Amino acid sequence: MDTSRDAERAADTGPAAVGRFRRIAKILIVDVAAPLATYYLLRSAGMTTVTALVLSGVVPAVGVAAGIVRHRRLEVIGALVLTGIVIGTVLGLVTHSPKLVLMEGSVPTAVFGVACLVTLWTRRPLMFGFALEFVGPDSPNGREMVRLWDEGYGRVFRIITAVWGVGFLLEAAVRVLIVYGASTGVALASSKVMPFVWAGALSAWTFAYGAYLKRRGERLAAADPDIELCPVCGAEKSNSQASLLSS
Repeated sequence: MDTSRDAERAADTGPAAVGRFRRIAKILIVDVAAPLATYYLLRSAGMTTVTALVLSGVVPAVGVAAGIVRHRRLEVIGALVLTGIVIGTVLGLVTHSPKLVLMEGSVPTAVFGVACLVTLWTRRPLMFGFALEFVGPDSPNGREMVRLWDEGYGRVFRIITAVWGVGFLLEAAVRVLIVYGASTGVALASSKVMPFVWAGALSAWTFAYGAYLKRRGERLAAADPDIELCPVCGAEKSNSQASLLSS
């Protein structure tokens, strides 16, 4: 038993949990509540739908800019939010169409879905990089992720990335249908809430998939004690990576 590693993980759990809670609270306030409140306040003040929609993106944009200044880098979520705001603003100013403004969330979502599928053919799929960024590459969990990947247990992240990529493309399609089939207020609310509902569903699937791998790994280990399984998720070592490591 590696007691030093266990102690390091335990010491990291508290600050990591607080950090995650703060990130979630920031997203709910800055990216969801503030844009909706801004839109309805500006509409009640007599502004046009397009103007209110464009200005409702100011608070999230400021939040992304503050994050860049604080961390001196642009994170994945911030890049998606900022891309959507820019696209929505340009479409609104050029076309004066509220429906095209509301398309701002569908474009980066679709792009992210395509990016997930494209990175399946790269050294590390996008969801591995995203998970590593979330836990922190220099944290004990982050270093453990990199170690397990280098030892040949990365196939599970390719499967997760494929599912998330297809899921994001489906989300983008559903958001387009809502924009063109619902009122502006309903479409705006759904565009702010749906990403979290969809991400929650995909996250639930990811945890369920991880639980399935662990149960399967336990059965395989019981049948063949010599089989190589990931100590964290129970997945088998990828044949391609294993041969690469042994060469």
